[in-house]
Amino acid sequence: MKTNPLIHHVLLAVASTGLTLAQAPSAPPQHGQSRGPAQQQFPAQRPRPAHRLMAPNSMPPRPSDPLPNLTADLLTAFSDGLEEFTNREDAAGGLGPIFNQNSCAACHVQGGIGGAGFINVTRFGRVTNGTFDPLADLGGSLLQALSINPAARELVPREANVVARRQTTPLFGLGLVEAIPDDVILAGVHEGKPDGVKGKAHMVTDIVSGQRMVGRFGWKAQQATLLAFSGDAYVNEMGITNRFFPTENAPNGKADVLAAFDRVADPEDTIDPVTGKSDIDHSADFMRLLAPLRPLPPSASASAGRAAFQSTGCAVCHTPRMFTGTNDIGALNQKPVDLYSDLLLHDVGALGDGIVQGDAGPRDIRTAPLWGTRVSAPYLHDGRAPTVDAAIRFHSGEAEASRNRYLKLSVQQRQQLLDFINTL
Repeated sequence: MKTNPLIHHVLLAVASTGLTLAQAPSAPPQHGQSRGPAQQQFPAQRPRPAHRLMAPNSMPPRPSDPLPNLTADLLTAFSDGLEEFTNREDAAGGLGPIFNQNSCAACHVQGGIGGAGFINVTRFGRVTNGTFDPLADLGGSLLQALSINPAARELVPREANVVARRQTTPLFGLGLVEAIPDDVILAGVHEGKPDGVKGKAHMVTDIVSGQRMVGRFGWKAQQATLLAFSGDAYVNEMGITNRFFPTENAPNGKADVLAAFDRVADPEDTIDPVTGKSDIDHSADFMRLLAPLRPLPPSASASAGRAAFQSTGCAVCHTPRMFTGTNDIGALNQKPVDLYSDLLLHDVGALGDGIVQGDAGPRDIRTAPLWGTRVSAPYLHDGRAPTVDAAIRFHSGEAEASRNRYLKLSVQQRQQLLDFINTL
């Protein structure tokens, strides 16, 4: 796949630099010594976007391009968002003290900036008598695997008896997904679906608006808006506190370790009085205005595979198309969204990750959108499936009947279905 040259050189820069741990501002106390009061804190030193102009593009978008036909202001917002999305955080700007990566693009890189990633994060918790405890007092349920100093490193606690891995999800076309009205998603929750398929919407309280909304982002559909999704990622994946998530994660819940290494005043990401935006806003702009990947022209085999996709029941959960509602942004206004997902939680049986988030149970996983599948291997929430064929074979729970129909197809029919999915 050819990549936008501008995005390509940014991608190479991110990949070539690797991840260097920031120098800790002070050494930890020796064993037996008192840590004393918290270290003096300083304002975050965070660069602002350069407001680079982008030329309008009415051509079909390439990977990592913005949506077509954006206004000049929206193109600048996308450019600012791309700049922030690829910015490598450091300790002076608030990175850490514990984190998973030092930039958004470090994880969202597959198929172009904003794609899926090869990096898995770790979730953990404890189940006792059927009840899940996220072990929040011990740093759960998300492990931050890196730290600005080895003394602040976080580990999976001994108390955890559930440990799960989760892949980075792709971001292409998420503005269209955000623009789908709640009632369109809720219409997919109804009785009478074949094979005992049910599905439920994950109703969450959006931290940005305070309103109850349908969650749609993340493996458990745990966020409803891109700004909330952005703010959550900044604090939990990079340790950058912000106006919606102003509290630092303490390494394994240890307040004294946090006090020893947290030298930057919270919130670290603050609003620029000139633009009225902070970095989480810029990152959300990038995601909102990022175009989906264009499907490939179907071959004869792929065209035949579309029928097999329907006949096996794949489309019951992987809904081929939804529509956005009325939107102030023309590129998001009443548009078809060919995401191949109902955005609902489904009981996936043994495939579940064992983690509970909100009303999403241990066996619940949001239907993964299939658009962009061809550039997002490996598959499933933990990346256990190296191919689409393997991913289908691992399906369980509500998807078991559909999986069994797939297995009964002829070799040629299975290949046709796979060819179809790999055009999306």
